[in-house]
Amino acid sequence: MRVLSEAFIPELPNYYRGKVRENYDLPDGSRIIIATDRLSAFDRILTSIPDKGHVLTQTARYWFEATRDICPNHVISYPDPNVVIGKRLDILPVEIVVRGYLAGTTGTSLLTLYKKGERKMYGLDLPDGLKDNQVLPEPVITPTSKAFDGGHDEPLTPGEIVDRNLLTAGQWETLSRYALALFARGQALAAKHGLILVDTKYEFGTDAAGNIILADEIHTPDSSRYWIADGYEEAFRQGRRPNSFDKDFIRAWVVERCDPYKDDIPPIPVELIEETARVYRTAYETITGEIFVPETSGGTVLDRIRKNLEPYFEKH
Repeated sequence: MRVLSEAFIPELPNYYRGKVRENYDLPDGSRIIIATDRLSAFDRILTSIPDKGHVLTQTARYWFEATRDICPNHVISYPDPNVVIGKRLDILPVEIVVRGYLAGTTGTSLLTLYKKGERKMYGLDLPDGLKDNQVLPEPVITPTSKAFDGGHDEPLTPGEIVDRNLLTAGQWETLSRYALALFARGQALAAKHGLILVDTKYEFGTDAAGNIILADEIHTPDSSRYWIADGYEEAFRQGRRPNSFDKDFIRAWVVERCDPYKDDIPPIPVELIEETARVYRTAYETITGEIFVPETSGGTVLDRIRKNLEPYFEKH
């Protein structure tokens, strides 16, 4: 299988490795962001999925172009299917998560906290009697701290965000407005393709002038939970998890076998990896309406990326 598990290119400067993306800062103020095929969940890397980086980059491209009238984003160009050249930003220390349903498996998800008996969280006050995967009266923002160095994200309330000087009141108002508008656009376009955008996360940063810019990715299968609209009502009535395009496909397999926050992750079966790759490709096609065409040039995925990024070698 052609997979991109690592994307270290020594000819490029100022290397930084994230959970899924590898970054290089150029002297002109731009950043090279390479989406690898790594799959991250539970604050760790589980495995690598063929074509996942390609799918993420091009799905995000679709959404960045479909939402640029709502708020500015970091995109400059796309020199390779796995690569975006973006504006270098100072990432704000709050991750904005918007949720339209009582769902999720992580420690900070509404459903996880709700099942523990919590009703007041993220500055929200939820009623008793809600069921797994139930639609919320309206989308809500569940912000968390941004763990930059491999730590755990922590739930925050709007008041805590301002009181801790993580954001100013004005920044929080802008982020909230952008996030809810982006989510509304996402849900509307997803519905046209037979999908439900359940929840998603956004990252924002500021440029040199202090403008708030949408960064990272938007509405991809990595950053978002999608359900197939056809069949959701029946699955909800039966108490089953709706059919989805998101990382829960592998997350659920891992949770059944260990505590993913404490134990070693068992080897992921090849068949599950291949099926997950198929899910990512299908997600791209359903979300964008375009046929996914794998890019097979170059001896390896990294060889191809290196060739496409050669023009940037001489810039430092």
